[in-house]
Amino acid sequence: MWIRIKTALILVLIVGIAMFASDTPYLFVPLLATGVVIASHEWTKLMPKWRTPSLFVVLMLGITMLTLLVPFTWPLWWAAAVVIWIMALSWVIKFPTSTNWYGQRLSIMGMVILTAAISAMFFLWSQSPWWLMYVFLLVWCADSGAYFVGRKFGKRKMSPNVSPNKSIEGLIGGLVTGMIVVLGISLFKLQLTGMHLVLFVLLSLVTILASVLGDLFESMLKRRSGVKDSGTILPGHGGVLDRIDSLLSATPIFALGFWTLQYFGFLTI
Repeated sequence: MWIRIKTALILVLIVGIAMFASDTPYLFVPLLATGVVIASHEWTKLMPKWRTPSLFVVLMLGITMLTLLVPFTWPLWWAAAVVIWIMALSWVIKFPTSTNWYGQRLSIMGMVILTAAISAMFFLWSQSPWWLMYVFLLVWCADSGAYFVGRKFGKRKMSPNVSPNKSIEGLIGGLVTGMIVVLGISLFKLQLTGMHLVLFVLLSLVTILASVLGDLFESMLKRRSGVKDSGTILPGHGGVLDRIDSLLSATPIFALGFWTLQYFGFLTI
């Protein structure tokens, strides 16, 4: 447990410095690039045998870094990721009866998922590091709420074939915990009212639900590939994908909704 806590504290310190120490991207982009390299390498371990893992890693690094230089493409990546996550919901529900999604197509899916998430993180950070921190808080608080409520009251399994420890009660606990954060920030920090408040709360609720899907999808992928953890680089935590699986789905969905609300004037910063 101490190793797990120590690793978490080091991660929080590194990410916090990269996000808040400078307004320029010279600290944050290298962090994102490092994450892409490690996560894409771990992704190859979850796919059917990939002949040249290093090629996938190089491609992913090049695509994501190039994408960061072309902002007008970001909403397209996010929209593509939304489509994939909608399909993933169906795969999670049908697992293990249907696994026809498991194949070389996972390479394309991985490219879209990782590129969408990285560009979404950079977009939110460029708006304000606190917007990215807001998504982190949503995911972390919802996950913590789900864990403690599920452990205490969990009886009905949410997806026993994918993640036996997750329960309906835990999901409800996570949603309630996350919504406390949402309402607190919406009402007291952003001071939103009327339709602006309703739309922002709905976006945040969808983001929380998406984070649960991201967690379930990676669990399903690990079960199908016969892997316990995506990696071992983080002592006590496993791999990078094990830590950011919820963020891979949550950040592009929130970013797309955030961008849309800004575009139509429902949210100003």
